[in-house]
Amino acid sequence: MAHRTQKTRVRASAQRSAGSSRWLLRQLNDPYVQRARKEGYRSRAAYKLLEIDDKHRLLKPGLRVLDLGSAPGGWAQVAAARGCQVVGVDLLAIEPIAGVTLIEADIEDEATPARLLDALGGPADLLLSDLAPSATGQRAVDRLRSEAMGEIVLDLAPSLLKPGGHALLKLLRGADAVLAAAARNSFKSVRLLRPDATRRESSEIYLLAQQLRVV
Repeated sequence: MAHRTQKTRVRASAQRSAGSSRWLLRQLNDPYVQRARKEGYRSRAAYKLLEIDDKHRLLKPGLRVLDLGSAPGGWAQVAAARGCQVVGVDLLAIEPIAGVTLIEADIEDEATPARLLDALGGPADLLLSDLAPSATGQRAVDRLRSEAMGEIVLDLAPSLLKPGGHALLKLLRGADAVLAAAARNSFKSVRLLRPDATRRESSEIYLLAQQLRVV
């Protein structure tokens, strides 16, 4: 059944820029934002993971899942609801989520991987990364930042994942070719995905790397 949405208008405000008004209007009228409010998810990003998992069956009861860049917690909510043991990490503090262990830390801190593995009880079966660098609005700069962030996650994957484990990373178009090639050095299967829940104007794309090779 289609989810109906009711259009909301935003009143002009001298204290809000035109860009902020457009963003607010888009948020208020986004059907996935409205669904997230009704269904209790913390972000519309939950529907991207739900869609990917429905097709690729990544989340199974009892699996260990590590969620990098977890705030505000939409992906962690989905993984926990599907029976996974979840540890989420972010620079930002996150409101508690039932069934999820949350850690406030920098993934680039050399002590963080050990903390994550200790909290998870061992290597993860699935590594999720919804990490995104701060946007500058300059496409080339944002692409390079996304590429650098993806490289950090792929470099961490062998130390955080068990052999045969999978990784799902958010990227920006332009970074996907470089990161897909890099992922093929460590994973047996690599594909690029763009869920229907992704906004039409967004340059987001998702890299699914499966079956980490034994080194």
